[in-house]
Amino acid sequence: MAATIRFLTARGVPVMAHVGLTPQAVNTFGGYRVQGLGDDAERIRRDAGAVTEAGAFSVVLEKVPEPLARAITAEIAIPTIGIGASPACDGQILVVDDVLGMFTEFRPKFVKRYAELGSEAEAAIGAYADDVRERRFPAAEHVYATASKAGDVA
Repeated sequence: MAATIRFLTARGVPVMAHVGLTPQAVNTFGGYRVQGLGDDAERIRRDAGAVTEAGAFSVVLEKVPEPLARAITAEIAIPTIGIGASPACDGQILVVDDVLGMFTEFRPKFVKRYAELGSEAEAAIGAYADDVRERRFPAAEHVYATASKAGDVA
């Protein structure tokens, strides 16, 4: 990705890079597993250095071991943002669906849930679907009785 990052940053487009596990390429990595173990650590370090040199303003380190995240954070001149990469990074990020507990089937080790909204969301969506099927929604209070005036958004 270094060539693409270089191309974009040369044209004034800021780029936050992403190394380690990249979810869009999870199948090429053999599944959703830790990256940078053993000899693979050097590949992740090279990638982090390459995106830094190419002009990225920061880099997300995803699902890499803590010693590797610590080493990369010390080696490169741009901030590292961890997602499953330990507190050794300069900052942290979690996917909002994980923070809110929207899914129950899949829970990576690095996720900390701050709520369990998945079951509430399922219940709400089910109630909405039932109301639509039973023609209880939309009801009269949700319908405009006459043509609204231009600019009327209520």
